[in-house]
Amino acid sequence: MLFNSYPFIFVYLPLTLLVFFALGRVNHKLAAGWLAAASLFFYGWWDARYVVLLLTSCLFNYALGIGIARARHAGDLRRGKGLLVFAVVTDLLLLGYFKYANFFLSNVNALLGTSTFIGEIVLPLGISFFTFTQIAFLVDAWQGKAQEYSFVHYGLFVTYFPHLIAGPILHHREMMPQFARAETYRPHFENLAAGLTVFIIGLVKKVILADGIAPYVGPLYGLPQAGVEPTFFEAWGGVLAYSLQLYFDFSGYCDMAIGLSLMFGVRLPLNFHSPYKAANISELWQRWHMTLSRFLRDYLFIPLGGHRKSAIRRYFSLVATMVLCGLWHGAGWTYVLFGALHGAYLAVNQAWRMLRKRHFRRRSSPSWWGRPLAVLLTFTAWLVGLAIFRSEELADPAVMLPAMSGSFGF
Repeated sequence: MLFNSYPFIFVYLPLTLLVFFALGRVNHKLAAGWLAAASLFFYGWWDARYVVLLLTSCLFNYALGIGIARARHAGDLRRGKGLLVFAVVTDLLLLGYFKYANFFLSNVNALLGTSTFIGEIVLPLGISFFTFTQIAFLVDAWQGKAQEYSFVHYGLFVTYFPHLIAGPILHHREMMPQFARAETYRPHFENLAAGLTVFIIGLVKKVILADGIAPYVGPLYGLPQAGVEPTFFEAWGGVLAYSLQLYFDFSGYCDMAIGLSLMFGVRLPLNFHSPYKAANISELWQRWHMTLSRFLRDYLFIPLGGHRKSAIRRYFSLVATMVLCGLWHGAGWTYVLFGALHGAYLAVNQAWRMLRKRHFRRRSSPSWWGRPLAVLLTFTAWLVGLAIFRSEELADPAVMLPAMSGSFGF
């Protein structure tokens, strides 16, 4: 069931809202339980078999989170850390099996000339989001940031349908207190009106703009697969069209998620903030999929050393983080290449900042043309990355990128 489908808009959403607020008058936990059950139904609409996977993941991580918190409270840090490592590794192995097992085996087969096959693995809907959300909960429990451990609220926190398909990646401390507030279970006209407005804006972005642009993208990106060398304008037309499709698709889903949640009186964190206005690549990633960027910074880049180590270590951490970010988006070498390219972008950006700080100590205000030029440069670098990101095969960028430079004519 998609946010833009008729069953969702005209049946599921009104019914879920009405029952949630009706039960909220009687018992808050009963209302939260209803919303969790409705979220599981929403997930099961896609494939009921994977509801068991989602529930098992919730029970496993909740139990381990409680164990980590108790060990920390008792001062048994060794046991707590051991539970944390076990839980995170288990979560990542599960994610890796569903998302990357066939990709890994295909590469091993190509390297060794073997033909090992484990069958087709259907990727469970939203597995990256509910896995990362629960890893954040485990780390919060270890760090003492998780303060509320109601199982009903935790189940709702993980399965909450507005964020289950396309994010945002939630922090326990952002959401659980909201489910504990009495006003969440009372309908507020302002929330309903604002939420519906934001949802409709997101719906228009998705259905009218993103889906309207999509038919122009596939044929242009398909030219290398057909053995055709795109011209300069064909290549740039395809990449620009895809940049707009991707922008309105993800922006639309983020708006719809925020709007839907607001109708229930729950505020989701902002996940998208005009990234094409960014004046450098670091700012772009702070505006695009903001909660993913935050997660990668807090739980990967900083543990790898962050800004505390040497410049070489910092650049390595940036590239490693972005390679994993690329793989997070999909199992394929084009995603790895996209991530490595953006890691290199960020390393260059960091080096440029250090150079400016060292040689130009006095900060001057940007000239009237400086920021527009920086925005144009950043957007162009982003488009080069999208030429790789959207490609089906690793050989396709070797056609698209020269085409964008005019190698095959204008």
